[in-house]
Amino acid sequence: MYQYVSKLVIYRNAKESGILHALSAIIKELEEEPAGVLKEELRDKYITKIYEQINKLLVLATEYGFDKNLWQNYLAFLLAASENPFSISCEKKGMLNGSVNTFAKSDLKLFKELFDYDFGKIEERLGIECFSTITNYNAVEKSEKRYNKSVSDKIRLLSEQLSFALTEEELLLVVTDFYRDYGVGKFGLNKAFRLQEENGRIEIVPILNTEEILLSDLIGYELQKKKLIENTEAFVKGKKANNCLLYGDSGTGKSSSVKAILNEYYQSGLRIIEIYKHQFQYLSGIIAEVKNRNYKFIIYMDDLSFEEFEIEYKYLKAVIEGGLETRPDNVLIYATSNRRHLIRETWSDRSDMSKDELHRSDTMQEKLSLVARFGITINYSAPAQKEFFEIVKGLAYKQKGIDLTEEELLKKANIWEMSHGGRSGRTAQQFINYLLGIKE
Repeated sequence: MYQYVSKLVIYRNAKESGILHALSAIIKELEEEPAGVLKEELRDKYITKIYEQINKLLVLATEYGFDKNLWQNYLAFLLAASENPFSISCEKKGMLNGSVNTFAKSDLKLFKELFDYDFGKIEERLGIECFSTITNYNAVEKSEKRYNKSVSDKIRLLSEQLSFALTEEELLLVVTDFYRDYGVGKFGLNKAFRLQEENGRIEIVPILNTEEILLSDLIGYELQKKKLIENTEAFVKGKKANNCLLYGDSGTGKSSSVKAILNEYYQSGLRIIEIYKHQFQYLSGIIAEVKNRNYKFIIYMDDLSFEEFEIEYKYLKAVIEGGLETRPDNVLIYATSNRRHLIRETWSDRSDMSKDELHRSDTMQEKLSLVARFGITINYSAPAQKEFFEIVKGLAYKQKGIDLTEEELLKKANIWEMSHGGRSGRTAQQFINYLLGIKE
């Protein structure tokens, strides 16, 4: 195995290759041992080292829903996840002409050797069967909420296609077509991301499980959805588009609309990065990391609002519009808020007669200027009773097991909303959940 891994060029330093490099080193060391039966202590040492890597492989397999041949799934994952100049150049474009293809074909030929690597001699010498198990694995069926099914399906597809490819040209075509169709690395495989702070550094990490909600699942608010769709479609098509602020009453579907937009346009290259206001200081760095990728990124801020003493909004204002660095064309900002003006105002903001500041109206203008930087603002107000009943009926008729008449359903819904926070889409969904719960 070491003779293949040591010759890799393009994929040599892929951060996902830890298991591959570790197993390669262990097997090389084992092969250098004198022929014959190993002493028990030495044998146990190698078994322990191998089992450590098998454990890591099983953890990865659980995280990404691998099955059947976990070893081949892992190697396919390494190819799909490795962000390097070759793979990034091929994303959304496919195979390119150039000398780099020579190195790529050489690496992929080595991967094919690793794909078909025979672990039999190692198992026989150590008296283990772990490699036979992972290459003929029957995974326990898991809930899709425990892993990213979309990523799992792509990795399995690539693994299967690589197993059938015979020549270097076929291998190159399979991999570059995969990069063109699905992208590469975390941004290619996943649709949603968050920021993770560790040891003073910030990293964009995937959110493995996202809600599979579609715009058709959201009942009502047709005008609001239309505005959001038009802006997002222009964005993913490379046309001019605006930052969006969705504001209004709680529970009316603002956040759900953004989640649905992601699911609708993921295949068109849309990605979302969720960020909280205490992380706004990292906005410039985030944008710098994604600006040269072949995807469209929405930086998403949920339930955005500021108290009058909070100054994080200044970072946001500079990034949206006003700083020296131009916001790249592949980045937009979508925010949801229960506040129209985002920043809490006081009566003193509206008066120049204050002992604290000579021109308090300047403060008010600074606060209002943040909202002005969102080109599109969309209002989600609480539904009237008739609209609320339509939402309830729409949700109820999509479910199995609710056999109430329309009159009974709406009567119970009316009682429910009066004692559970008023009329909203969220209240309607909670009511339906209640009905399904007591039915079981």
